Amino acid sequence: MSGDGLSGLDAAISRGAEWLIARQCDDGHWVGELEGDTILETEYVLLLAFLGREDRALMRDLCRYAVGQWQLADGGIPIYAGGPSEVSASTKVYFACKLAGYSATDPCMRRLRERILALGGVTECNTFTKLYLALFGQYDWDGVPTIPPEIMLLPRWFYLNIYAMSSWSRALLIPLAVLNAAKPARSVPPGCEIDELFVGGRHGKHLRLRPTPRVVSWRNAFLALDRVLKVMDAAGIRPLRRRALRCAEEWLLEHQQGSDGLGAIFPAMTHAVMALVCLGYDADHPAVQHELRHLASFMLRDERGVRLQPCLSPGWDTAIALSALLDAGTAPTHSAVRRAVDWLLAHEVRRLGDWSRTVRGVAPSGWAFEYCNEHYPDVDDTIMTLMGLNKAEPGRAPGDAVSQAISRGQAWVLAMQSRNGGWASFDRDNTRMALQYVPYADHNAMLDPPTADITARSLECLTALGLGADHPAIRRGVRFVRREQERDGSWFGRWGVNYVYGTWQAVRGLTAAGVPAADPCIRRAAGWLAAVQNDDGGWGETPASYADPTRRGVGPSTASQTAWGVMGLVHAGEAGSEACRRGVQYLLRTQTPDGTWEEPWFTGTGFPCVFYLRYHLYRHYFPLWALGQFRERRDD
Repeated sequence: MSGDGLSGLDAAISRGAEWLIARQCDDGHWVGELEGDTILETEYVLLLAFLGREDRALMRDLCRYAVGQWQLADGGIPIYAGGPSEVSASTKVYFACKLAGYSATDPCMRRLRERILALGGVTECNTFTKLYLALFGQYDWDGVPTIPPEIMLLPRWFYLNIYAMSSWSRALLIPLAVLNAAKPARSVPPGCEIDELFVGGRHGKHLRLRPTPRVVSWRNAFLALDRVLKVMDAAGIRPLRRRALRCAEEWLLEHQQGSDGLGAIFPAMTHAVMALVCLGYDADHPAVQHELRHLASFMLRDERGVRLQPCLSPGWDTAIALSALLDAGTAPTHSAVRRAVDWLLAHEVRRLGDWSRTVRGVAPSGWAFEYCNEHYPDVDDTIMTLMGLNKAEPGRAPGDAVSQAISRGQAWVLAMQSRNGGWASFDRDNTRMALQYVPYADHNAMLDPPTADITARSLECLTALGLGADHPAIRRGVRFVRREQERDGSWFGRWGVNYVYGTWQAVRGLTAAGVPAADPCIRRAAGWLAAVQNDDGGWGETPASYADPTRRGVGPSTASQTAWGVMGLVHAGEAGSEACRRGVQYLLRTQTPDGTWEEPWFTGTGFPCVFYLRYHLYRHYFPLWALGQFRERRDD
C-alpha cells in the first residue's frame, strides 16, 4: 500500500489515539469546549444588568470577546463562523456593549449600528430578543408575543400543552411565561437606550409580528389569539393567573433537582434566574444561586478572551471518544477504556424524567449529554453510549453491571420509538405540527420530531445489541429512514451540519440493519457523497445549507465532515474506492504533528437556521474513528 498515499495510516492512528487518551480526565471522561455564538456572552451581560450586578469589568470582557472575535467587515455579527451578519445577534451585541460602557460613537458601534439598520432594524429581530429588550424598556410589550402562564394548566390531551412541545422549548418557555406575566421593568443608565436602531419609529403597530399574506393560516390564527390574550390581560381578566404561576414555580423548582441547572442549558438557566426573581425570590436564594453557580461553570477565560459555553458535553464526548478509540484498535482492557466505561456506568439516568409523561411501561434509563440532567436523558447520547459499552465489553457476563445497564438502555430506546418508526432526541411522537407556528416559535425547534440521523444511529445500536433485521422496531425504523432520503441520494442532518452528516448516519444505520450495499438507496447515497467531495479530497458543508438546500455538501473541507464522508463510503461498501482513498489521504495530510486536526468551522447543530455549535473535540475523535474504520475495512 506504499504507493497509494496511505503508508502513514497506522502511525496517524497511533498518534491520534495517544492525543485523545492524554486528554482524558482523571475520572475517565472527556469533555471538549462547546462553542456557540455571541448570544451567550450578550445574554449573560443582560442577566447581570437584570440582577443589578453590573460587574463592568466582566461585562466589558464579554463584549470585547463578542466584538473582537465575531464582528464582520460589514459591521454585523454572524451566528456561525463564516456566516453572514444576523440582525438579532447584532442587536444584542450592540445593546450589551452599551450596558458595558461602550460609546455609540466607537467605530465598532457605528459600524454595528449601520449594519443593523441595513438589516431592517430591531423589528426584524426574533421574539426572544424582543422579550429581552422589553425587560429593559427597549421594546414595547405590545410587540412581544404573549406566553400565557395558564398553559401550565392545560391537560395532556389538549392539543397545545407543555408536554406537546419539545423538551428544550418547555425549559425555555415556562420561565419566559413567568416573565411575560410579570413584565418587569429594568431601567438602563442614560445613553444606553437603543432608539437609534429602530426603522420607522420607536413605537407603533409596526413593532408587532406580521401576519402571513394568506388570511387563513395557523400563524394568523395564533396572532389573533395573541391579540385576544393581550386585551384580556390589559383588562385584568386573568382568573387563573395565580394558580398558573404557582404551577410554573413548582415546575421550575422540581426541575432543578437532579440537574446542573434548568435543562442544564444556558438559555433555560438564564430565563429561570429571571423568572425566580420575578416570583419573589431574592438573588441570594439557594434556588437562584443554583442556576447562577452552574451558569458560571460555563465560563472560560484564556488567551482568546472571556466567553461562555451553551452547556457542557461530557456524556456525548465520552461516548464518541470511547467508540473512536476502540475502532482505532485500542484494547478493551486499556486503562483509558476501563475508566471511560466506569464513568459512563456511573452516569446512567435512573429516575423518571419528562419523557415518562408520554412513555409508559419501561424502567428509567438512558444517558444525558451533560454531567447531570436527569429529567432529560436523550436517545442520541444513550445509543452512542450503548454502542461504546457493547464494544468495550465483548465477553461480559449476563448479570454484570454493564450487561444490566445495556439491557435497561436498550429497553428504554425501544420504548422511545415513535409511531412513524423514527426516533427523536428527547420525546416520542412529538409531532403536533401546528405548534411550529405559534408566535414565539422562531427558534425553529418548537417540536422534537423523529429524524433520519437519530433513527439510523438507533438502528445501528439495536442491531449491534442483537436485534435482527426482522425485528418489528428495526423494520419500522428502516422504512422511516428510506422515506426520508432526498431525491439526490442524501439525507438531512438535524444534529450535525448537515447533509454530509445525515447521509453518513443513514448509510451506516441502514447497512447495519441489513440493507445491502447494492441497494439503490445506498448506491445513490454513495454517489452523492462522491459527487460533493472537494478537490482536495475532503468534505465540507456550512450551516447555510439549512436555509438554502442548494448549498448541501458545499463548503471548505473540515476534519470532522471529511471523517463523516469517509465513514459513509466505508459503510456503503466503498472503502476501496478512489473517493474514500482521497478522503483518507486528506485526513493523513492535515493531521498535525502532535496527532490532532485543526477546525475553525461550526459543524454541530443546535437549532437549524438559529443556533450552531463548534464541538472542539469533533476535529479529533471523528477523524480518528474514520481512520480506524477505514483500516478495518479497506481490504474487504
